[in-house]
Amino acid sequence: MTILLIGEYSNVHATLAEGLRTMGHQVTVVSNGDFWKDYPRDIDVSRPSGPLGGIRLLARIYTLLPRLRGYDVVQLINPLFFEVKAGQLFRIYRYLRRHNRKVFLGGFGMDWYWVHGCTYDKPLRYSDFNFGDEVRTDPEAIRYQQDWLGTAKERLNRMIADDCDGIITGLYEYWACYQPAFPAKTTYIPYPIRLPDGASTSSTTASGGSTTAVAEPVEAPQKVTIFIGINRERSAYKGTDIMLRAAEDIQARYPDRMQLLKAESVPFEEYSRMMSSADAILDQLYAYTPSMNPLLAMSKGIICIGGGEPENYEIIHETELRPIINVEPTYESVCEALEQLVLHPERIPELKRQSVEYVRRHHDYQKVARQYLDFWTQK
Repeated sequence: MTILLIGEYSNVHATLAEGLRTMGHQVTVVSNGDFWKDYPRDIDVSRPSGPLGGIRLLARIYTLLPRLRGYDVVQLINPLFFEVKAGQLFRIYRYLRRHNRKVFLGGFGMDWYWVHGCTYDKPLRYSDFNFGDEVRTDPEAIRYQQDWLGTAKERLNRMIADDCDGIITGLYEYWACYQPAFPAKTTYIPYPIRLPDGASTSSTTASGGSTTAVAEPVEAPQKVTIFIGINRERSAYKGTDIMLRAAEDIQARYPDRMQLLKAESVPFEEYSRMMSSADAILDQLYAYTPSMNPLLAMSKGIICIGGGEPENYEIIHETELRPIINVEPTYESVCEALEQLVLHPERIPELKRQSVEYVRRHHDYQKVARQYLDFWTQK
């Protein structure tokens, strides 16, 4: 099968491409590397700097279009699949639709169905746009509402969603916003993660007869290392500001028991290297489901403190493992979770083992690639 993956969010398409290639499929990834994160891609479409950057990028895209035809499957990471104005993407989408066999839309991040759903329908108890019935009023949430509601971005998103062959969502949250509008063509597929080589060395037989990997045994650390990645532009929106304040306060309370590592807007390779020495990662206060960065951490035996609501486990039919330390979207909840981990480090080895096994069961990049292939083939 020939597959074209356009756009990038947190290494989703680059990792999916790896999984598909191991099965013999021909895959092309076209993206800007997700800006400063600089993820791998086959064709770079980064926007040039300067006042004419948009015009120069648009010219490059039109030059590339003849190479982006004849594929069995095209998947768009988002309705804004190239870094140009939404109004320019209508024509580009129609070209891709006309010259390829099937086109799929990814529900992986910021778009109209996410913004509108969380602002008005509120299918989640809390999200980037609501706390219960209360709509958030922080500046970034308002900016995204202004970007997507009643604009060309809304029209583009709704047109592509109506027209495409199927919609794949990567978190329970996004599925909850797309599925009511498109029950027949929306699915949930976990994000793909490539586990580190040698992540486990033994196996046991589970009650159902399947083989379950067991991570290398680890000892409880004398000093718990907590990692947090900081993107200052989205800190309040994602709750990083609250998580950071809680972590700094717990570190000050227990300086001999906890150390805090901070990475601020660094490329993916450096981020991954810094994270690797941590026992736990703080990520996305308002999430129900772990996203790519905490999943990558979990694949390395690093505990996620963040989104692990019951709905996360239900959608993947996981009834045994509970590796994620779930927190409510409050400073107090984060402090409590951190304090309990610092005071009870004996919990850490088992949570680390479960973290690796959770990713292996549900997010292994080859398993996920097969789920994509099944969905693409059925539609």
